[in-house]
Amino acid sequence: MCTPGFLMKNSSTAGEVDSRFEVKPECQGDVPKTHFKPRRRKTLSARRWQAAFSKDGHLDIAGVLRRIQRGGIHPSIKGAVWEFLLGCFDPNSTFDERNELRQRRREQYEAWKAECQKMVPFIGSGKFLMTPIVTHDGQPVKDPSIYNNPGDNNDAAGSSDTGLDKKLIGWKLSLHQIGLDVIRTDRSLVFYESESNRAKLWNILAIYAWVDNVIGYVQGMNDICSPMVILMENEADAFWCFERAMRKLRENFRSSASSIGVQSQLHTLAEIIKVIDPKLHQHLEELDGGEYLFALRMLMVLFRRELSFVDALYLWEVMWAMEYNPNIFVLYEESSTRSNVGMEKNVPSRKDYRLLKQYGKFERIRIKTGLTDQSSSLSVFLVASVLEIKNKRLLKEAKGPDDVVKIVGDVTSNLDAKKALKDALKVQKKYLRKAKRS
Repeated sequence: MCTPGFLMKNSSTAGEVDSRFEVKPECQGDVPKTHFKPRRRKTLSARRWQAAFSKDGHLDIAGVLRRIQRGGIHPSIKGAVWEFLLGCFDPNSTFDERNELRQRRREQYEAWKAECQKMVPFIGSGKFLMTPIVTHDGQPVKDPSIYNNPGDNNDAAGSSDTGLDKKLIGWKLSLHQIGLDVIRTDRSLVFYESESNRAKLWNILAIYAWVDNVIGYVQGMNDICSPMVILMENEADAFWCFERAMRKLRENFRSSASSIGVQSQLHTLAEIIKVIDPKLHQHLEELDGGEYLFALRMLMVLFRRELSFVDALYLWEVMWAMEYNPNIFVLYEESSTRSNVGMEKNVPSRKDYRLLKQYGKFERIRIKTGLTDQSSSLSVFLVASVLEIKNKRLLKEAKGPDDVVKIVGDVTSNLDAKKALKDALKVQKKYLRKAKRS
């Protein structure tokens, strides 16, 4: 079994491997097989990426999207490209404008970090918490192990815990849970053998939970944030990349006593299957009430648990390229909240081909058909395509929810991300055609 503690200088991943993605030897048998390999004339290379910028820094986003959709992104430039795909930067900005914006964001992150550090000195210390520092009523927990680390001359729970407001108590209660999740995150990778790297992930998640106090921290965010920490050398840059990713995924983590965050996507998935395969939908409805809860994890963390680390990154970047909307940067900058914002601003007409090229393949179809519901994301069609692949087996062998989970798991454990995305587009086309008829 995969256990922390042993380093390796090579990897079993076929093809060209980035050292940041190295797998520990004792974990070789526990991680899914990797299918993605950079390919000449298909994958976006460092050379083509540099050539996509004008002299002052304007980016040919249409050309970049085409290349990513064909073959993903070379590992050496993933972080830089992701910043554009996720809306951190405007392709129409200059080098100077982006440098200025990056500096402002780094200063903002450091200000938030300093604010959190005053309340919990562990933040930014190079270490992280795995034990509670306050009780549910806000009283400090006097755990001797806490005070044998940086900040031991300060009260790790803060000096004003009496009468704490709910926001502060809730945040402090989440910090040890974040720590427990951090040590479980991508522990097959050599990268997280370093305590400083784990602390970097903990810092970002802790600070994000403080800044976004409505959602706070929810298990699964660690899986979304981890690749940003690995790809970005600067902690503040990794934070902003994660913050932008959460703009897209935030509602997945919102939950209440009566609903779960991904419920709208599960409902959309059920509607898609009902339209394209009524017989399968009826069968699944009889097995689990039509709630499609077996798909919850796949949608919540975008197949992170089903795919190898490298394949998950490839899947994400191609999905983001396919869903790319050139208005994303402006809309995120103008939005005063972190709630999902619509992308309907400056929508081009179907005949405006020049503007349409700046949209991803999936997003162009949505524009042409008017299907702008945010729950109809590419990931939902991806899950639908997985169900379609095993249509006959599900109808024949699935006698209960556990059988559905096993059959779907057999598919996703050997999922080829590139083929799966092609199948998802086919399902989208089939759904739109049948939905239009009905």
